[in-house]
Order: sequence, then structure tokens, then C-alpha cells
Amino acid sequence: MNTNTLPAALAEIVDDFQALTEPDRLQLLLDFSRGLPELPDRLKDHPELLEQVVECQSPLFLAIEAEKASDGAPAYRLFFKAPPEAPTTRGFAGVLHEGLDGLTAAEILAVPDDMPELLGLTRAITPLRMRGMTAMLGRIKRKVAAAHRLES
Repeated sequence: MNTNTLPAALAEIVDDFQALTEPDRLQLLLDFSRGLPELPDRLKDHPELLEQVVECQSPLFLAIEAEKASDGAPAYRLFFKAPPEAPTTRGFAGVLHEGLDGLTAAEILAVPDDMPELLGLTRAITPLRMRGMTAMLGRIKRKVAAAHRLES
């Protein structure tokens, strides 16, 4: 699979998944679920600031905030809330957080919609969970596109 079109951090994650066998890919996804950062206090106490990705089997909520990067262009910060008993959902949120957090709108919007398939998990997890992963990425891209239009 070609990862040249992905942002560097996300390409590295995809390469890591592709280098592993299927059982090891599931373990890596579990590692990402453990590494998903907690919500900052300003979001923890305000669930109304989070948007649910209803396509996910497990309750997953996200928020996106724009902040000015060093060059003055907006960079987008991603925040996720998923229950600990949903390691697949948390793991993919962790992948997206590590791979996309702090990037520009152009970098995030350039990520192919089928990126979740590049992780090589399609035989290891259910099609419904794969659709949830794709929906999570789609929701991030829609929210970033809308926020970017407001910034411009």
C-alpha cells in the first residue's frame, strides 16, 4: 500500500500496522487505545461541546479546536471520549489522534477516506467496526472543513 499521500505521523502508524501479522495488529490497536489522551478539563465538564459519532458501535464523542500554528495558519486539535470497555473504538481514536492532531486543514482533508483499511484490520474486526472507523475519520474531515471555512 502506498502511504505517500498520508501526513508523516499517520504514514508511520500505517507502516507500523502493515509490518505486523494480524494478531499483532490487534495488539497494536490495543496499545493505541491505552494511549488515547484523556479529555482536558474544559471539555470533560461540558459534554455539550462534544459531538457523538453515531455510526460507531460504542459511544464515541469528539471535539475539534483550531489553534494558530507558528506560521499563523490554523492547526486542528482533536479530542476524543470513548469508554475503556471499547478498546477497538478507543484504539482507532488513538490512531487518528496521534496521526492527525495538530495538522492543518489541508493535511487532514487530504487523508483518503479509506485510510482505515490501510491498517490491515479488515479480517480481524467486524465490518460494522470498520464502518465506525471510516465514519470517525469522515466526521473529523467534515468538522475540519467547516471550521476551516469559518477561519478563512
